[in-house]
Amino acid sequence: MDSVDPEDPGQKSEFAVRVRELQVVLDGKTILDHLDLDIMRGEILGVIGASGSGKSVLARTILGLVPKRSGVIELFGKNLDDLRESERRALEQRCGVMFQQGALFSSLTIAENIQLPMRELLHLSPSLLAEMAMLKIELVGLPLDAAKKYPAELSGGMTKRAALARALALDLEILFLDEPTSGLDPIAADAFDQLLLTLKASLSLTVMMITHDLSSLHATCDRIAAIARGKIIVVGTLQHLLAHEDPWLRQYFAGERGRTIFSDEITA
Repeated sequence: MDSVDPEDPGQKSEFAVRVRELQVVLDGKTILDHLDLDIMRGEILGVIGASGSGKSVLARTILGLVPKRSGVIELFGKNLDDLRESERRALEQRCGVMFQQGALFSSLTIAENIQLPMRELLHLSPSLLAEMAMLKIELVGLPLDAAKKYPAELSGGMTKRAALARALALDLEILFLDEPTSGLDPIAADAFDQLLLTLKASLSLTVMMITHDLSSLHATCDRIAAIARGKIIVVGTLQHLLAHEDPWLRQYFAGERGRTIFSDEITA
């Protein structure tokens, strides 16, 4: 993978996340094999790969949820290994994550789910917590009466938006999305894509989005990174990936759905 000079301090401000030589081994199996990746500030980076290729493991390792065997992870130009625990936690609070199935607590209302990160990390009065939860609900386009509902009472699209509202509970800068449109019908998926673009623009977000949704890749991503064999095999614009010679990539985009979605790029 093409990369910039990691020793040039003048370049660090361009990156929200930098990963170098990342190795992750789980149950004796190498999942990520000296992987390199840059996520630019203000971009939506799509991450694709076959099932089991390590996409979710990569995001979880960056977030500190999965231990690495070796390598360097930087957030906002700071090596996480060099930080004190308090400094690391402060950086992690600038990140939000939306897990694939939403991971909402079924016994809590939507408002209570959204308030969880704020209760843990901020010192806010109950009235301010309630107000902040309502702001996040409105931000993601949920009806205000969703606040008192439980996850089981929401549709799939509304559940995704509620999970996104919780991911946005803190004033974050980097948003990690794991299959955000999986299980949604095409109309709900398109609406989510448009919401993501709106939030990126209004909140100046950097987004790492793991997805198999070809429409989402086409509609939202500034760049796309493909994982195979434990490494990033290519990263670039959609046009760059469509022109790449890797057999898996060619097969990934070559189906009827891919030809329909990417027809303009293929013929360009």
